[in-house]
Amino acid sequence: MTDNSHASHEHVPSRQRRRFSGISSRAYEHPADRSALVALRKLSGFDTVFKALSGLLPERSLRLLFLSDSVRVSDAQFAHLNDMLRDACYILDLEKVPPMYVNQDPQPNAMCIGLDEPIIVVTTGLVELLDEEEMRAVVGHEVGHALSGHAVYRTILLFLTNLALKVAWIPLGNVAIMTIVMALREWFRKSELSADRAGLLVGQDLQASMRGLMKIAGGNHLHEMNVDAFLAQADEYEKGGDLRDSVLKILNVLPRSHPFTTVRAAELKKWSESRDYQRIMDGHYPRREEDKDTSVTDSFRQSASHYADSVRTSKDPLMKLVGDIAGGAGDLGGKLRDKFTGGSHGGGAAGKDGATDDSGATRQSGTEDPGSPQGPGTAGS
Repeated sequence: MTDNSHASHEHVPSRQRRRFSGISSRAYEHPADRSALVALRKLSGFDTVFKALSGLLPERSLRLLFLSDSVRVSDAQFAHLNDMLRDACYILDLEKVPPMYVNQDPQPNAMCIGLDEPIIVVTTGLVELLDEEEMRAVVGHEVGHALSGHAVYRTILLFLTNLALKVAWIPLGNVAIMTIVMALREWFRKSELSADRAGLLVGQDLQASMRGLMKIAGGNHLHEMNVDAFLAQADEYEKGGDLRDSVLKILNVLPRSHPFTTVRAAELKKWSESRDYQRIMDGHYPRREEDKDTSVTDSFRQSASHYADSVRTSKDPLMKLVGDIAGGAGDLGGKLRDKFTGGSHGGGAAGKDGATDDSGATRQSGTEDPGSPQGPGTAGS
């Protein structure tokens, strides 16, 4: 049996796909991923915690656990997954193929963890849910995490989340921990958007990526689902409601490790239609050998430009209001009061931006539950 951790690229992809020799993770990383990671590293106390945990986390124990209680993917076990893994590493030019394990768990999930070297773990629930092309995108997603160096932070997030639960009973004992956990979750949600892009670069089949996300949201009932209708949900989610709904969206997503599935699908489709994606497919992309010359200032500028574009083009009522204010369209206090009370301020400015239902006649404040549970883990974590 071949040990995948030392395997070379013995096989090319099962169907002809473009290979991105020497590609840098910068090619597919979402601007919000980079900026959130920079913000995380600047968080007070993060460096101290990171250095301490790097020496304390039982990575050797973690590897032994998967080796003893999961099935290691190889030529002899889950050979089709082994082929997908090698294909993904070949396409993204990841020299060392990380070990992959299949873990018995009915919940569809996947993750890339590890401090010194990444380990990819997929659950039986995921393997049974997805077809070959959908699974290929997920494997590419995880290899993207590995290439981007996300495994280290994901491992620390898992550890701190468990630690926070254990010390929750201590007064103020988990305040500092939860601050870092929340910052890690914010970064990780953004890193999922990057890894979704890596999955598309590996699978090179947008419809398969869309189907996989739909199955994660609605189960193995493709005959009952439609990609266009699924994406319409994302559009409705973004632009629907009023400012109260915008706040509730923020509260709902805070405890989650992943963005909402419809949002991931919409983000991926938007990127697939972008000039950046087409340039990569044409062979024009940043190389790893250029990473050392990358300007931090340029990265900040790209992230700032992305957020400015997001605010300008967003259909969310809160983001539209921020855009109006940034453009000098009105007074913040008055607009917020009108939105939340249903009053009229300054000649009905609230109605002008089309935020919907400002009267409150059909939507009462406080009827929604902001404490939405985190929900099931989603594939490609």
